[in-house]
Amino acid sequence: MDSGESSEESPAQAKKGKSKTPRKPKASVLKQKSPAEFFAENKNIAGFDNPGKSLYTTVRELVENALDSAESIAELPFVEVTIEEINRTAFNSMIGLIDRERIDEALYGDFETAKAREKRLAKEARFQETQAKNAALGKKVKEPTSGKAIKGRGEASFYRVTCKDNGRGMPHDDIPNMFGRVLSGTKYGLKQTRGKFGLGAKMALIWSKMSTGLPIEISSSMKNQNYTSFCRLDIDIHRNIPHIHLHEKRDDKEHWHGAEIQVVIEGNWTTYRSKILHYMRQMAVITPYAQFMFRFISNTSDKNVSIRFARRTDVMPAVPLETKYHPSAVDLLLIKRLIGETSKLNLLQFLQHEFVNIGKSHAERLIGEMGPDFSSKTPVKSLTSQQIVRIHQLFRQAKFDDPSGDCLSPAGEYNLRLGIIKELNPDMVATYTASAQVFEGHPFIVEAGVSLGGKDVKQGLNIFRFANRIPLLFEQGADVVTRTAMKRINWNSYKINQTQDKIGVFVSIVSTKIPFKGTGKEYIGDDISEIASAVKCCTQLKSKIVKRIQAREQQERKRNLSKYIADATGAIYGILKEASQLHANKKKRLEIKDEDAELLQKVSSRLITKEILSEKLAQHVEQVDYEMAMEYATQSGVREEPREDIYLQSLEPQMNFVDFHSPVFVFRLFQ
Repeated sequence: MDSGESSEESPAQAKKGKSKTPRKPKASVLKQKSPAEFFAENKNIAGFDNPGKSLYTTVRELVENALDSAESIAELPFVEVTIEEINRTAFNSMIGLIDRERIDEALYGDFETAKAREKRLAKEARFQETQAKNAALGKKVKEPTSGKAIKGRGEASFYRVTCKDNGRGMPHDDIPNMFGRVLSGTKYGLKQTRGKFGLGAKMALIWSKMSTGLPIEISSSMKNQNYTSFCRLDIDIHRNIPHIHLHEKRDDKEHWHGAEIQVVIEGNWTTYRSKILHYMRQMAVITPYAQFMFRFISNTSDKNVSIRFARRTDVMPAVPLETKYHPSAVDLLLIKRLIGETSKLNLLQFLQHEFVNIGKSHAERLIGEMGPDFSSKTPVKSLTSQQIVRIHQLFRQAKFDDPSGDCLSPAGEYNLRLGIIKELNPDMVATYTASAQVFEGHPFIVEAGVSLGGKDVKQGLNIFRFANRIPLLFEQGADVVTRTAMKRINWNSYKINQTQDKIGVFVSIVSTKIPFKGTGKEYIGDDISEIASAVKCCTQLKSKIVKRIQAREQQERKRNLSKYIADATGAIYGILKEASQLHANKKKRLEIKDEDAELLQKVSSRLITKEILSEKLAQHVEQVDYEMAMEYATQSGVREEPREDIYLQSLEPQMNFVDFHSPVFVFRLFQ
């Protein structure tokens, strides 16, 4: 081939050799997302990581809403939770979809290819051969393990979750927005609340729309209302508004008040069964004044679950109060918002009435410190951005009294102790409530309890964590409670064996702002020194625990002594009887003291019998036990009178009474 031919290029080569013109980037378009759309795309933030966790979180949100509703009207809560399993055929029928037979099996994820089948059969053959050899040698034969099933997306599990309560109920016209508009609700404000994000059942509705497409159904009735509100709705994710299917008033023939919420979602009961049951049990511990009825209805009756968590007391904690912000807990945005919302006209009134722990004289001193541009009569609405920054700077530098814990509502030692006894039935329990403390301008109270023994309690440390009276079940290892109990408390000084004894550690923290870590808000960090030191209030239980262990050991000694009274009586009486017979024989008379001879004479004349001796030994054991108890009471400052736990039974609504509370008991005066 000559040089002329070699220089020629084919059209394809020429086309390939041309450089491509770089593409111009498209002009970016400004887009917005609604709150509902944001949480739908980031559902893990609200605890909807996967179907199993979503089922757990749905139950939790509905139960906590039910408790809040009942407590808001001082009604002893009665909450019914039902999870009903729905198979694929029933689900398809609900959405109007007809089941179809598979046509192309290879199209599905659970299809087994010829190669995979050959591999599986070879593995099963090797296993059977190994089993036969082990059986011939007399070795233990292993149970065959079922192969892992390949679960396609079409084989999802669906559940109908229903929660019914006896609470306040909801106004008829407010129901659509309360369920179909994200970040709208009645719990916003500075106070202790159970909710973490203020989403409640809204996130369950979003998950239902994403996984099943079915709407949520709400029935509600308020006190002194002659009708029941029924609403079936879903949510317009992009516009963050409710999409109402049906909203009507129905006759309330039963005069019921409360709410019943029903939602169908994708879930996984198998993997999250234990978490859901643990949650219900721990909720029963922290709210012993509530009654829970939990049911799981399966497609197969042998898998059904029905558990009743009974009410143990009718003493409820006070309702948490909404409070004002502490000056040290505000930022620039919050100050601007308060200025925009306040009804006060001048700066002095604004400082006095919009913040806690700022009296008139203190407010005047603060205004004097702000500079010549400020005065008591400065119109608060006319403050400039620079002046607001100055106020914020002074708030951060000035000294203020700590906020009180009066706005908080801890469970109380009485309820915490009752809950532990009711659910765990331990051999011993001690509780303690610390005084209110402060973190970043927010008050918090820590309550602690330690139990020994009990049912369904494993050996070692069993840690139960609560925040604003709700159980925390996830990310336990990083929590301040876990790390304190594991690393900072010497359990040997409590006369407790950390590895062998069944120890229950209960810590409840309530605050207007729980400093959760992580997006899931499932644990409190170990780096907050104020809370870490407060959690160590478990050490305040040391004296109680040691004293009760000593008392228990004393009772054990008494039982052991009493157990051997019969054998000791028989042995001692036998020796005395034989000695009296020898002494009666003049030839073999014993050389003993007069008082001993008198004792033997009484044995011979049956003035001292075996029964009398047994009675005297029992009296001696009682006397020794009493003397030891008196010594114990003197050392511990306990009065001589014995004490025992008394639990009040539920009363009829028409009975009038007044409660007088103390940390360890409630005295009820009937009128």
